[in-house]
Amino acid sequence: MKKLQTSLVLLLLLCTSIMFSQSKAKVSGQVIEQDTKQPLEFATVTIQTTDNQTVSGGLTDINGKYSIDVPPGTYNIKFDFISFKSTAIKSKAITGNTNLGVTLMAPDATLLNEIEIVADRSTVDIKLDKRVYNVGKDMIVRGGSVSDVLDNVPSISVDPDGNVSLRGNDGVTILIDGRPSNLAGSNVAEVLRLLPAESVEKVEVITNPSARYDAEGGGGIVNIILRKGKANGFNGSVVASTGYPDNHGLNANLNYRSDNYNLFSNLGYSYRSSPGNFSTDSEYFDEEGNTTNFVNERRDYERERQGYNASFGADIFLNKTTTWTNSINVRDNDGENPTETYYDYFFADGSFDETRYRYNLEEEESDNIQFSSSLLKKFNDEGHKLDVNLSLAKSNDYEKAQIDDIVIGTTTPEVDNIFQRTLSDEEEDRALAQVDYVLPFGEGSQFEAGYRGSFLELTTDAQTETLENDIWIIDPNFSSLLEYKENVNAFYAQYGSKIGKFSYLLGLRWEDSDIEVNLLDREDFNTKKYNNFFPSAFLSYEFSEGTNASISYSRRINRPRGWFINPFSSLVSNINIFTGNPDLDPSMTDAMEVGFLKKWNKVTLSSTAYVNITKDVYQFVRRESGEFFTQVVGGEDIVNDNNEVIEVIDGEDVRTPIILTSPVNLAKQYRYGFEFDVNYNPYRWWRINGNFNFFKNQIDGDYTYTNFLGETIVQNFDNSNYSWFTRVNSRVSLPLDINWQLNARYTGPRENAQSRYKGIFSADTAISKDILNERATISLNVRDILNSRKRKLTNTLPQVESYTEMQWRERQITLSFTYRFNPSKADKNQEQRGNQQGDGGDFMGK
Repeated sequence: MKKLQTSLVLLLLLCTSIMFSQSKAKVSGQVIEQDTKQPLEFATVTIQTTDNQTVSGGLTDINGKYSIDVPPGTYNIKFDFISFKSTAIKSKAITGNTNLGVTLMAPDATLLNEIEIVADRSTVDIKLDKRVYNVGKDMIVRGGSVSDVLDNVPSISVDPDGNVSLRGNDGVTILIDGRPSNLAGSNVAEVLRLLPAESVEKVEVITNPSARYDAEGGGGIVNIILRKGKANGFNGSVVASTGYPDNHGLNANLNYRSDNYNLFSNLGYSYRSSPGNFSTDSEYFDEEGNTTNFVNERRDYERERQGYNASFGADIFLNKTTTWTNSINVRDNDGENPTETYYDYFFADGSFDETRYRYNLEEEESDNIQFSSSLLKKFNDEGHKLDVNLSLAKSNDYEKAQIDDIVIGTTTPEVDNIFQRTLSDEEEDRALAQVDYVLPFGEGSQFEAGYRGSFLELTTDAQTETLENDIWIIDPNFSSLLEYKENVNAFYAQYGSKIGKFSYLLGLRWEDSDIEVNLLDREDFNTKKYNNFFPSAFLSYEFSEGTNASISYSRRINRPRGWFINPFSSLVSNINIFTGNPDLDPSMTDAMEVGFLKKWNKVTLSSTAYVNITKDVYQFVRRESGEFFTQVVGGEDIVNDNNEVIEVIDGEDVRTPIILTSPVNLAKQYRYGFEFDVNYNPYRWWRINGNFNFFKNQIDGDYTYTNFLGETIVQNFDNSNYSWFTRVNSRVSLPLDINWQLNARYTGPRENAQSRYKGIFSADTAISKDILNERATISLNVRDILNSRKRKLTNTLPQVESYTEMQWRERQITLSFTYRFNPSKADKNQEQRGNQQGDGGDFMGK
């Protein structure tokens, strides 16, 4: 009853606000920076009576604009923004709708030192529609990779395999500077490990994008924005790092800006070794459920990588309203991954049989080049603009492996030992064209429309050969020539407006998809053509300054790519094999959210309740392949007086089933959850950020297939489970310019129809000190202090039950030195303010 009364009161207040809105006057205008003429987002506008009693207020939007309703009267109007001198309009008579025009705000030099400390601490900016994670001062990721950066972002998790998920949903689109950046065909997790953390300026997390965004990614969008200086003159930074296990790198961000152009570059070199380990204990059963044998698998990785990356670009200011930007990015990486695997075989009674040793030496070469060009035309200062973008990219990935599989201590290698080699040659070409048009009109209204064309062609030639009688024979089961073509043309339009404290945004996106998945070596051609509408709707209400509520809906799509559809797989293991599914269909997601944002003096709270309903969701399933790995046990070698084998008496054949893991489309997935983000600054020297996410995952669907005996098998995947994860980030500024940072995270247990995952706890820490008059910083960080970040799970099938532990990377210690080229603290803070205003995200946002 109490909840009902509260709801009625709120409804009455809303109705009253609408009824009396006609008796109020609208005060509007724009706030810009005096020196750069750039709009100031989130500047505070306070409307007070002449005796300084606050009547109303609000914040400026991304274009520095504001619109506030007040009763007619005479007011003092005050403008405030961090590190700027306050500005006020005294005794302004408001008799009707009034546009105050442009208000200029000048930096306050006396506050620069103080503001530098504040900006240094503000690593997470919580907004109503997204969260922005500023990387600049995060000590824990220094000397690391982009994958390490993402692992410290609220709502994002990077599992021990390096896969990225958002709120526990792995259907995430990863963009770099708003572009796919050749991540479609490649292993995204591997690409993110190759890019240095120092090249990242900030990460934008958008959990429920509007129609202006690419519809790809049922779980949301993560946009990685690379560094690009904004301060006039020459500025930048150089970071040198070293660590154990081997983690050495040198990265430079250099920038020169004048009134006519802006030159920017990012150069980097890295050499990393990421040792990891894997273990699986398996018990195998016959058709009656009786134990046949046991196999314990132990694997150690090295993952050595050496890479170079370079980007060069220029903003050319053709005139005051037109900017032409061109950039080129080059990446070259080489690596090898020697993997040692031991298989201990046991009889059904648990007695030891034999040990097999499998050595897999993988060598990899990867290079990528991308050219981007964009033209931005601003017709006026009100936000009327046209943005045209073009991006062309090409990448090549070449990987080969030599596999030796032997029985330890055998005297008959021609019988027991296996020698194989694999080859994978992947070429990808991508083109992206985009046009966006924005037209503001009226008071607080805006129309947007645009086109996006994405064109991808990927060819993967994979071969596996086995040595038989000194001749290499191709194994057709693990060889394929895959051609993947994807052409997507999209058009969108959306309209948004603000009425009093209400804001709404309605949009519609249409995408036409033409997909080809062709196995050329098997003459198996599969074409998928479809077009879809993707509507979106957003409604928000501002209760007061710093207090907002919103509700939103959008439709999304997940298209399977890369290793999801490639039938070839790595043969690191010969009894547990992953293989892609070329016949995967896209999955469609309906996403709904209700959000609430509240800002106090020292606390910012963002909470969201969400529901995702996905059709044709794909999930990894394990099944028997119908093939077996066979070894002879109990045999006897007859030797002569010289200990030479002259006869072999065969023993009993023991067959271990080969288990395949593949992604398949299931019927439907329901995800319900809620999330809290809290920023708390108890003192000027202490900042705490916490994130908590709780969700329910429900799968309704069956998986039907025909096994190797011709039998139709139906696996029921109906499953409902709860899971959660949380993280806390604490940063303390100590005397003598010393900073200390501590991160802790816990991922709760979860399960599906075949697997049960245990919870994972891990922690990172770092300490740094500014030196050389704050132009340089030396820092020491330790990732995974307890060496506890391991994925632990139990898999259950009728043929086998296994327990697995997997640690992608062991504990890492890194020492780094950063030197900054900054003309002055004023320029430094100007750049930090520019970062907060969101440069670089416009392309992605359309």
